[in-house]
Amino acid sequence: MLFPAFLYLVTLCALALAQDVNLAEVKKAFNNAQIPGNLTLAFNPKVLLEVTFPQLSGTPITLHAGIQLPRNATAGPPHFSVLGPAKRDPFVVAAVDLDAPTPQAPTSSQIRHFLGGNFIKSPGQSSLLSNTTPAISEFRQPTPPAGSDPHRYVFLLFRQSKDFNEQTLVTPTSPIQLFNISQFSSAVGLGEPIGGTFMLVGPPPPAIAVD
Repeated sequence: MLFPAFLYLVTLCALALAQDVNLAEVKKAFNNAQIPGNLTLAFNPKVLLEVTFPQLSGTPITLHAGIQLPRNATAGPPHFSVLGPAKRDPFVVAAVDLDAPTPQAPTSSQIRHFLGGNFIKSPGQSSLLSNTTPAISEFRQPTPPAGSDPHRYVFLLFRQSKDFNEQTLVTPTSPIQLFNISQFSSAVGLGEPIGGTFMLVGPPPPAIAVD
């Protein structure tokens, strides 16, 4: 028979309680994971970006920077919230995989896993973001290949520039491989991100047969 799922369920219950609560700790986690250098993008967060993955059963999981999740917990699409002095909306949210196809040889990086604009604070809710326009790139679940080390999936929050909705550099038909969020944010006037978080996701382990 297969190894019992008990430990997996316990892990998910613990992860459901995790989230970012301190800007300095988020910045430290980004630096320790070498994300700003790999993105060639300065990261000095002003607000906390909460990224929450709904689950088929059980409590949704809200990321904290650097958390490792099993792939099955990342089907999404995630919900986004902002905590802190984000006085102006709309916002742009982007997500990229820095380690495709493997961290040792990221020849396809960055993979664009989400890019959407026109996010505003939901009426009557202080932090949840919502939008009514289609994303440029709808959310794609992480799919690190078998044998790969865990990948870094980075979520970034930007203040939306006035010309963002008119940009044509990236469209729904643009390739998702070899994306460069630094070049894109500069070209469309987004500037530096005001918030962010990230997760690690590896390929699912093979099932272990036991007597």
